[in-house]
Amino acid sequence: MVAPVKLAHVVLKTGRMQEMIDWYSQVLDGRPVYSNDMLGFMTYDDEHHRVAFLALGSSVMPEMEHTGLEHFAFTYEKLGDLVGTYKRLKEKDIKPVWVINHGMTVSLYYADPDGNRIELQIDNFPDAESTQEYLLSDEFQKNPIGVEFDPDEFVARFEAGEPESELTKRP
Repeated sequence: MVAPVKLAHVVLKTGRMQEMIDWYSQVLDGRPVYSNDMLGFMTYDDEHHRVAFLALGSSVMPEMEHTGLEHFAFTYEKLGDLVGTYKRLKEKDIKPVWVINHGMTVSLYYADPDGNRIELQIDNFPDAESTQEYLLSDEFQKNPIGVEFDPDEFVARFEAGEPESELTKRP
């Protein structure tokens, strides 16, 4: 068997094509690369498209009890990038719907115009092996979801120079 080398893109169905392209371009600091009445693409890196949109003429949001996508996540290289993104989006009145330290990540969840959730995160461990160790720990077994926190207080602590090792440690 051969595993894929990367996750290339996600495609979202929408009735708000331009609004969705604009929102994802803002949130991910990306750019639209193509759109017509039926299809739109945006990217934030050297990939030809990372998020695509398929116009179906409806934007009926699924209820929480429906099966399907819960969220998809984007990882930032360092804590300062995540903090800067939070501040940039807050200035545009784009606020997270859920903020949590999962233990293995510090995560900010946002809802797009159609109600889909995306997670913006940083990894709290330097490598996959350390993360796997944490996932097998008693701490994670006792609380696999994590601990919510106030993002403004977190940003203030970051800007005051609190060590990242303390900021990323799950309370």
